[in-house]
This record gives sequence, C-alpha cells and structure tokens, in this order.
Amino acid sequence: MVGRPRVVATAADVKALEALARSVRRDEADRARAILLSAHGWTSGEIARVFGVTPDSVRRWRTWFMAEGVDGLRANPQPGAAPVKSEAALTLAREILSVPVADRPNWTLPRLQAELTARCELTISKAQLSKTLKKGGSAGGAPGIACMADRTRRLSIVPD
Repeated sequence: MVGRPRVVATAADVKALEALARSVRRDEADRARAILLSAHGWTSGEIARVFGVTPDSVRRWRTWFMAEGVDGLRANPQPGAAPVKSEAALTLAREILSVPVADRPNWTLPRLQAELTARCELTISKAQLSKTLKKGGSAGGAPGIACMADRTRRLSIVPD
C-alpha cells in the first residue's frame, strides 16, 4: 500500500481526537481532523487539499501523533518575555484605586503613566496600559480591578 498512511488509532485515541477536533484553536482542531481522516485511509495529498496546507505538513502532524499521541497535536504556547510593565502597572493601579473614591483624585491614563514612571521607572504606552487595566490581570489570570459583584458598573479609570 504505497502512498497510504498507516495511522493506527485506538478507540481512546479516536475519542480524544474527536474532542480535540472541537477545539476553539483552529490549528489544533485541523491537526486532529487530519489524523482522523488519515486513520480512515486518506492520503497526505488529499488531506492537504482539504485543509489548505502542504502534504509535508500532514506528514509532520502524523509523525507528532505517532510519537506523542493526541498531546503531540496540541498547540504549545511559545515562551515570551515576562509582562513586567503590565504587572507593575496593574499593581500600581490596584494600590492607587483601592483608596476610597471620596479620598482620591481622578486618575486618567496619562496620570497613571506618569505615576508608574515616577515610582517604578518604567514607561508604558497608553494603549498597553488601557489593555492591561481592561484585562485586569496577567497571563496567570489574576483577578481584575473591577468589582465582579457589581456587574452594572463598568471599570472606569475616572471614578464617578
């Protein structure tokens, strides 16, 4: 059987592949679907045409699956630089905005930027500061500044 892949998937593998095929990450889902098609006898070229990739990509996915199983098809987040500025900005914002509203001045993004530069000697753009405050935490999933109990109020830098 030249040109036909020999992918052997157990019932447990098929179940795991079907679950991964429903992933919100398209790259993971496509790889899982490709392995399922491969197990049903599809060739690399046929699968490649369906997913818009090269046959070599499909062969590489097959190799990953044969070596590591379903976990080999999962996306691995690439390590990046630590979010030092964002974490410092969020810590500062939590400290500043924890003061009761009646006792604190209005804080705007430029004022928060200036305070961060003065206290931590870090600079951060208004766009990044805004994203950080909206997100409310780092990649670790730290809780946000906004009070989650009061869903009617939106996070606001300038207090009411």
